[in-house]
Amino acid sequence: MVNDTISDMLTRIRNANLAKHQIVQLPSTQMTHNIVRILKEEGFIYEFEEITNKFRKYLLISLKYKGNHKQPIITSLKRISKPGLRVYANHKEIPRVLNGIGIAIISTSRGVMTDKTARHHGLGGEVLCYIW
Repeated sequence: MVNDTISDMLTRIRNANLAKHQIVQLPSTQMTHNIVRILKEEGFIYEFEEITNKFRKYLLISLKYKGNHKQPIITSLKRISKPGLRVYANHKEIPRVLNGIGIAIISTSRGVMTDKTARHHGLGGEVLCYIW
């Protein structure tokens, strides 16, 4: 049983990138599904698919690499708000990741979105993670 599904997801993606795997499988929850959807929209992954088993739901993620040397598109993933220490920011305090090169994923009252979208809508919320 995993308590922090977001950290588990980020760790699985990080490990697969380091091992240069093409596909990652992770347990599907509503939160991980929303984060993976944002990763696809922002161009960090190729595709994702939800697989339903008899007992569980899984997400299959196809990772993206550049060049012949298989350099991963995702350089780093960092969990910000943890179960033991939640981090919140209003729309004026939402952080910029590497001056806009990376993204911060924010959980707002209107759903999970990137820092740019949250700033545009004037929403604050819980800062889940940074990805660049």
